[in-house]
Amino acid sequence: MAVAIKHEIDLAHPEEMAPAVDAILGANPFVALSPRDTLRTLGQFLVNLAAHPEKFSSRFSELTFELMRVAAGASEIEPEAGDRRFSDPAFAENPVYRRLMQTYLAWRAAMHDLVGLAAESDGKDWKTPAQERFAVTLMTEALAPTNLLWGNPAALKRAFDTAGMSLLYGARNFIVDLFTNNGMPSQVDKRPFEVGRTIAATPGAVIHRGKLCEVIQYRPATPQVFERPVLLIPPQINKYYVMDMAPKRSFTEYAVGRGIQFFTVSWRNPGAQDRDLGLDDYVSACEEAVAIAADVTGSPDVNLTAVCAGGITSSLMLGHLAAHDDRRINAATLIVTMLDSSEPSMTGMFANEETVRAAAEASRARGVLDAATLQRTFAWLRPNDLVWNYWVNNYLMGKDPAAFDILYWNSDSTNLPARLHAGFLEILLRNPLVEPGAAKILDTPIDLGRFTGDMYVLAGMTDHICAWRACHRAARLFGGDTEFVLSASGHVQSLVCPPGNFKMKYFTNPRLGDDPDRWMQGAAEHKGTWWDNWLDWIEQRSGAKRPAPAELGGGRYRPIEPAPGSYVRGRP
Repeated sequence: MAVAIKHEIDLAHPEEMAPAVDAILGANPFVALSPRDTLRTLGQFLVNLAAHPEKFSSRFSELTFELMRVAAGASEIEPEAGDRRFSDPAFAENPVYRRLMQTYLAWRAAMHDLVGLAAESDGKDWKTPAQERFAVTLMTEALAPTNLLWGNPAALKRAFDTAGMSLLYGARNFIVDLFTNNGMPSQVDKRPFEVGRTIAATPGAVIHRGKLCEVIQYRPATPQVFERPVLLIPPQINKYYVMDMAPKRSFTEYAVGRGIQFFTVSWRNPGAQDRDLGLDDYVSACEEAVAIAADVTGSPDVNLTAVCAGGITSSLMLGHLAAHDDRRINAATLIVTMLDSSEPSMTGMFANEETVRAAAEASRARGVLDAATLQRTFAWLRPNDLVWNYWVNNYLMGKDPAAFDILYWNSDSTNLPARLHAGFLEILLRNPLVEPGAAKILDTPIDLGRFTGDMYVLAGMTDHICAWRACHRAARLFGGDTEFVLSASGHVQSLVCPPGNFKMKYFTNPRLGDDPDRWMQGAAEHKGTWWDNWLDWIEQRSGAKRPAPAELGGGRYRPIEPAPGSYVRGRP
């Protein structure tokens, strides 16, 4: 029975995977972190502690007293809400395991308190304490007793119930990951997913294939369509289908179902031979995609929608077109896009001269930023959700990871050309987009304020990658009327937000203002998905309706192959 259960494919429910989904990197082609950097940060933390012996002594005394209470069975320490590591009844009912849990939690809390105390004393900028807190987090989460078989009562029970077969399966999973996943525990069971069938399945066709991207046009699903099309610019380091996930969970499918003529860019996965392709090339490719969507639909302009790093590229294009009085973009949408890197965020935490230079040199030597390597690095930014959770599930419990479409997408990444990576790093470090003329693209100084079309800017309240306050600042950089909307979710869950989930909500406030916290105080809460709010907004800017075209393509652009095309599958 255990063997039969072991090999069943478990399709996860989205709400069950929320912690892992909120934790994943998503589409952020920025700075990696080496073990040497982490050790150096831990050393810096210890040096800071040595400089403040009175604070260390005081907190150590508190810890000693608390451990005495733990030993006496008088401690009231409990896990934080949502910490599922200690959910087994043994941690509440078994006195040995309860003391083990409380000892760990007391020590962990003391370590994090010491980081805060050192930061208060030194008055540093936000990056240094954030780096120290991250390094301490790596250490404390790695030393959780639940990561060991003897410290995990649920794993011991499963080993007993399966007559040791769970340990055998766990050893097998460990060996497979060692040789096929670079020693990292797998996050997703990939077997149920097939691009073009179970995900990225909205009907359409590739109508253009260039050096950098394919342009996909989707088949209308309504008798009439709006005359002005929407073009999606996805991030360059993940596949475009985060917005065309499984049927009924696809933003693209939902928009097409409302009569939107929808196009998307699908980036090619570059190799070392493409090392010299940079921001200028990618902005030019976006500009060409705009022209194609307009040509095929017969519309003089298009509505642009861009996601994360694709939003950075698109913002540069908006500034470039505005500088040349080119009005082919009617309105634009930026989704979880950080244009201001001065706000505290996970992405900007390690952005300093040394780490940026090292990251740029590494990608220059290889010709590309290896997305798989970066993905492994960023998994450690949320170690509980993206590493130790799967360590316990795959190895100690001997189970396969769940089958979940977003985690499959997250593992299906692409490289970045070295020059493009260097361009993104420069933006992250120098923060030029907030100053008119500080950035230049295609020999054009960029002033985002010169774009006066309407804007829709979406942020995620719990987004650890693109802080929502930074996204609020991005909304204020443009010169037109801007609608700022705040999803109550994190980075990727804000993207994949289909209707029907009663937990979903978002916030709106027509008064943008300069202060994000004041904006939040005056915001109205709405139940449901922001997709509906966006569709109402975009429909008002999509012109009149007309009969849907009978065939895809038009003019010089004819269907080349059915969607999702070749580039998304890694074929040249």
